[in-house]
Amino acid sequence: MAGVPAPGHSPRRALVGLSVTQITSWGVLYYAFPVALASITADTGWSATAATAAFSAGLVVSALAGIPVGHWLDRHGPRRVMTGGSLLAVPSVVAIALAPNYAAFLAAWLVAGGAMAAVFYQAAFGALTRWYGDRRVRALTALTLVAGLASTLFAPLTHALLEHLGWRETYLVLAVVLAVVTIPLHVVTLTPPWAPESPSGGAGRPRERRVPREVRSREFLALSAALTLTAFGLYATSLTVIPLLTGRGFSASLAATTFGLLGAGQLLGRILYGPLSARTTPTGRTVALIGAAASAIGLLGALQGPAVALVAAAVALGAVRGACTLLQATAVADRWGTARYGTLSGFFAAPITAATALAPWAGTALAEAIGSYAAAFGILAGLVVVAAAVAWRGAPRTLTRA
Repeated sequence: MAGVPAPGHSPRRALVGLSVTQITSWGVLYYAFPVALASITADTGWSATAATAAFSAGLVVSALAGIPVGHWLDRHGPRRVMTGGSLLAVPSVVAIALAPNYAAFLAAWLVAGGAMAAVFYQAAFGALTRWYGDRRVRALTALTLVAGLASTLFAPLTHALLEHLGWRETYLVLAVVLAVVTIPLHVVTLTPPWAPESPSGGAGRPRERRVPREVRSREFLALSAALTLTAFGLYATSLTVIPLLTGRGFSASLAATTFGLLGAGQLLGRILYGPLSARTTPTGRTVALIGAAASAIGLLGALQGPAVALVAAAVALGAVRGACTLLQATAVADRWGTARYGTLSGFFAAPITAATALAPWAGTALAEAIGSYAAAFGILAGLVVVAAAVAWRGAPRTLTRA
């Protein structure tokens, strides 16, 4: 199988390295921003909406850049791609810190978005999927369990830095951390042999340079659409849980604690995904998890109390979201194999990443437009029900393996 290490070349060191670099990359490029937002707006006078729009624009760029990055990953391997991503990420974070005006701040986040595409989950998933082959679910689970600590480590670290430094100095320190940790680890640990995609694209057919045949298939389009709608619903609700709960009488402290328990729920969902994957078909677990997402969103929106029931529903929402992270990571390889995983997953993940970037703003805007977070949750649950139907209808009537 292409990309499987030769005897004596274990990808275990790469898995350890990627676990550390994922924590650091997500911590600096993603989780530091919401912690620093208040300091940024207080210092610059920019509105929170404007600053968040720059951050979200970077995430949209990462979605679009994921398509060529996936192709480069197949051709050149993760060592070059992810090291290059780190080399781009460091100066982009420095540029964020030193931005003299909003236009420069926005431009720096757009560049950071390109780096995110090369250092976040998608590239790491591509590397581990090729290296671990049939054992990929265990490796991907281990990676996401460890990388889930990014917010746990970097949110308090960023807060501690902000207590002693301005936001600009804080981002400069984080840029140094990003450089010291991710660049050498990507160079040193991503060394298992990598068999590039053959120039012919396999089986003697000309390479499809633009849109591969698989991407144009009914199953691919339906599956990507279904998981895009699901991700939109899950992220829109997860990031608006606090105002929903405070509206139900929770104190700000208890609402924040419950939000934190979403993270614990994600870890639970990722642990349970492996056994679920071993006992279900790709279509079966896709529809089941999307259905569970719709149920969790709807339940959280409908429950009025007691508090313990709302907390349990929030944990369930987190568990489904955690399992869906691995569902997205494995969906392409489960159906179309691992040889061209980077290229195919680039197309597959682009709309999903864009949806997660827009979901926080859209969820808040929807709730404000209709005057109720509970009603917004109901609408989003209905949207995810549609996603389950799309996944079911788009699946082949006879299940095959690539």
